Amino acid sequence: MSHILQLPGSNVLSTFRQERLLKKLQAMGLPIAAVQASFQHFVSCDEAPDEQTHRRLIALLEYGPAYVPHPQETNGVSLIVIPRLGTISAWASKATDIAHNCGFFTIRRIERGIKFTLIPEKGWLKTKTLDADMLAKAAACLHDRMTETVVDESFDFARLFASLPGKPMLTVPVVKNGRTALVEANVSLGLALSDDEIDYLTQAFSDLARDPTDVELMMFAQANSEHCRHTIFNAQWVIDGQSQPNTLFGMIRATHAAQPLGTVVAYSDNERRTRQNRVRKKTKK
Repeated sequence: MSHILQLPGSNVLSTFRQERLLKKLQAMGLPIAAVQASFQHFVSCDEAPDEQTHRRLIALLEYGPAYVPHPQETNGVSLIVIPRLGTISAWASKATDIAHNCGFFTIRRIERGIKFTLIPEKGWLKTKTLDADMLAKAAACLHDRMTETVVDESFDFARLFASLPGKPMLTVPVVKNGRTALVEANVSLGLALSDDEIDYLTQAFSDLARDPTDVELMMFAQANSEHCRHTIFNAQWVIDGQSQPNTLFGMIRATHAAQPLGTVVAYSDNERRTRQNRVRKKTKK
């Protein structure tokens, strides 16, 4: 059974970011006078470290500006943003590798979260309270629900390192229910498919006379996303009836071409490099 350590870290918010976040929370009608944020490290070990190893681990995780508690922090309410349960963050992969290279071989994984402390405003007679609805509104501002989870200090952080069982593969009844089945799957699976993509998949699987699996739909959504395809970023633009000479990609590259000093690369991606490599191979032949 693994041993879980929770080690505090450095300050997260600069003064500017702290003020901007506070204004955002207050604009939502939340009675918050101040907000603080510090990194929290969660370490899964095979066994509890001895005193020397514990000190070395603390030293390894000391980076960035020191966290200075707010004078009224004890009156605050804490929300901790951690990586979404069942996932391993990119930060954890690198941090764990570094720990192993530093000789911490009993460490299984290091994860990092952010502890936000919300300090409520003071009323005439007493400090205002932040109820559950208020905290839910604040939590929505503090994390990315696609990749992160918000918990309180009573959370069992061992769950952060638990391996979740795999889910069975499901099929979406396109043959029986047609386009409606894909519309519902688009929402329930969070696929973010456009209407024309739903039309395309409806026709494709109707022609194949079979139902798609949730795995197939997720792969299609990812491979055909803007992140991979750059459908919008590489599109031709017409503004006020005038065709524009550059795509959004082209505009960035044009800026770099006009003034290349101080930049390393002007938005290059794998697809473009692949085309360049093909041209080079043909030229060599």
